[in-house]
Amino acid sequence: MSATHILVVDDEPDIRGLVKEILEDEGYGVAIAENGEAARHALRDRRPDLILLDIWMPDIDGITLLKEWSEDDDLPCPVIMMSGHGTVETAVEATRLGAYDFLEKPLSMAKLLLTIERALEADKLQQENIGLKRRAPQVHEPIGRSAVMQRLREQVKRIAQHDTWVLITGESGSGRETFARYLHSQSARRERPFVDLSVSSLAGGNASRELFGTEEGEHTHYGSLEKAAGGTLLLDEVADMEWDAQSKLLGALDSGSFLRVGGSEPVRIDVRIVAVTQRNLEDEVRAGRFREDLFYHLNVVPLNIPALQDHAEDVPDLLNFYLDYFATHEKLPYRRFSVGAQNFLRNYSWPGNVRELKNLVQRVLILGAGDEISQKEVESALGAPPPVQAQALEGLVSFDQPLRQAREQFEKAYLDYQLEKHAGNVSKMAKEAGMERTHLYRKLRSLGIEIKERR
Repeated sequence: MSATHILVVDDEPDIRGLVKEILEDEGYGVAIAENGEAARHALRDRRPDLILLDIWMPDIDGITLLKEWSEDDDLPCPVIMMSGHGTVETAVEATRLGAYDFLEKPLSMAKLLLTIERALEADKLQQENIGLKRRAPQVHEPIGRSAVMQRLREQVKRIAQHDTWVLITGESGSGRETFARYLHSQSARRERPFVDLSVSSLAGGNASRELFGTEEGEHTHYGSLEKAAGGTLLLDEVADMEWDAQSKLLGALDSGSFLRVGGSEPVRIDVRIVAVTQRNLEDEVRAGRFREDLFYHLNVVPLNIPALQDHAEDVPDLLNFYLDYFATHEKLPYRRFSVGAQNFLRNYSWPGNVRELKNLVQRVLILGAGDEISQKEVESALGAPPPVQAQALEGLVSFDQPLRQAREQFEKAYLDYQLEKHAGNVSKMAKEAGMERTHLYRKLRSLGIEIKERR
């Protein structure tokens, strides 16, 4: 497993050597660059976790490099600026461009190490917050005291001690990602990144860009395999991966390296793959939709997450967890489920599994009143949602406009309707619309329709 990788960019050999020696003594992996051009090459060779960047160098100054790295996207990692001749204006400009901090030379090694530690921790928290906003609430340990859950947690702890790849199966909403994160937290890779890649959102050439990254002139975009370096890459709904992307991923896994799109130098892979799917991959292999050799690569250790109705005795603990969560993090009024409501929910079938339970708790806290949540209120909240009603064409499209605009207006309304009807499931939507999934993704993007919001 890779150590935290730091790039030191400074034109003074004594400073480069001293900082490299001290950082390696602290357990960091270190690369050095003597000028701006060497720094560019170092970033192409490998994505660092942090950069120490001198401002005044003979060829390209640090501020120019900082502008270059922040042009197309956020900075690739935290950057700490160093200078013996810095001014307030320079420090302000560096901060504006995204630098984490500005250190004056001669460097205090104690302050340098503390700043590095804080920058890495801040970056880790930022990545976790992005995940929380996208998939909140995040459960760090699977909830439940049933024999089923206790056995699963112990199984995950054993698997985590070995650096094998894992295939997690189970119904939608059953907690597959929770177990993937729990596996990462119990492994030796716990201090390195956990990157979640939604495979169903990849289409065509976009898959290679997202997985492997790109090189365009002086600009390097890092893909998910590099962002997860030393850590864990979660391939969410891996069965949706297109055949060409499967082949390229398999080639990377076989060789232990890959080329970025537009790149010429191989990049080594150091990542644990956890693949998640609700479909039977063996059936997908037999149907010719999934590569058999990739299946055997991913299926080193299979882990099946049971449906909630198979461990219904955990329902009270899950209800209490989400009551506490929404009261604490979303400031919703705390209420408690009556004994009758809990008993009813223990015997409910939970077609949406833990996700449905979470949504139910949030709904009754938002819409209900009073300290106690009754069985009647629960039954009402679980009532079937009203069917999505088709709208008349006249209400969707104005006929008093050019045909092209009317067609776009209709297509947007039609695809919005299908997304609502199929709850964001693009595979089902493509089947009903009679479109290839790749073409459908392209059409959705061209019309500015977001998919993730429906899920």
